Order: sequence, then C-alpha cells, then structure tokens
Amino acid sequence: MSGVWVFKKDGFRLMEKRKAEGIACSSLKKKVLVHLASGEVVSSYSSLEQILSNLGWERYYGRDPQLYQFHKRSSTDLISLPKNFSKFTSVYMYDIVIKNPNVFHVRDMEICFVSILSSL
Repeated sequence: MSGVWVFKKDGFRLMEKRKAEGIACSSLKKKVLVHLASGEVVSSYSSLEQILSNLGWERYYGRDPQLYQFHKRSSTDLISLPKNFSKFTSVYMYDIVIKNPNVFHVRDMEICFVSILSSL
C-alpha cells in the first residue's frame, strides 16, 4: 500500500495516490484567491495589500491586534483578515470577492505531494 498518511488529532487516513506525468503523488485540494487582472494567486498579505490599495482600500488600524483590516472611504465596507496568513481561509477570500466584484476569484488548486515511500 503506497501513498501518504495524514495524521490529525481526530485520526489518520491514507491519501490516495494518482499518476501525474508518470510520478506517483497524493493530491490535496485547497482554495486560493486569484487576482483576475494579473492572473496571480495572492500568496501573502503584502501582495494583497498592494492590490487593495490600488482599488482604493486603506489599512484600518482598529483595536484588535490579531486582525488586518481594510476600509474604503467611499463605503461602509470593512475587510477583516486574521493576522496569521496560514489562517486565511475561503471564508475571508469570498468576503474579498463580494466586496470587489470582477477583481478577484476563488479557485480550487490541486497540490500534489510526491510520495517517497511509493518507490521503495
């Protein structure tokens, strides 16, 4: 039996492997935020802040130090994001998409993990 075992607090499971260009890999799907004009995946808050500032959004320094927040002077909208980018989930991505129509899109991205054990 080959593949990648994923261990979590509530249990473990074997990720199925698939063949991608002759390489055995285990795949995992995750959501990503894509800036439509450039086609780039938003991979950090610094790149997101640059795009948002070009759209008229400004950093809002509120009372909660655990959040990055952005607001527009022309609206009452507020975008609140967790300070830790690893906690930037699809819920936050869709909030950005709704407040910036035709600028961003959320897509599924498949990640392939090559299993070293499968070749043994």
